[in-house]
Amino acid sequence: MKLRKWAAEEKMAIVLEGIKGQKSVAEICREHQISQTLFYRWRDRFLESAQRGLANGAGKDEAEALRAEIEKLQKIIGRQTIAIEALKKTQELISGKP
Repeated sequence: MKLRKWAAEEKMAIVLEGIKGQKSVAEICREHQISQTLFYRWRDRFLESAQRGLANGAGKDEAEALRAEIEKLQKIIGRQTIAIEALKKTQELISGKP
């Protein structure tokens, strides 16, 4: 079996097709005759490179803003979880069921 050499542009196009989500990874892999393992390896390298690129310079501000938003949302989820548990306990006390 002859191994095919893929150009970086081809790999990127295949990975972006998968990231868009318009087709399943299995469909994309069948079309391009590659394994899903190879696709995910290319995708992971692509995303790591993108992360490094964003981490340099202006990407740091955006990453910090995203971290702050995640922290804010986690606090909201925590408060809602506590409220839900309190309501469950109140309902148990009212209905007399544990």
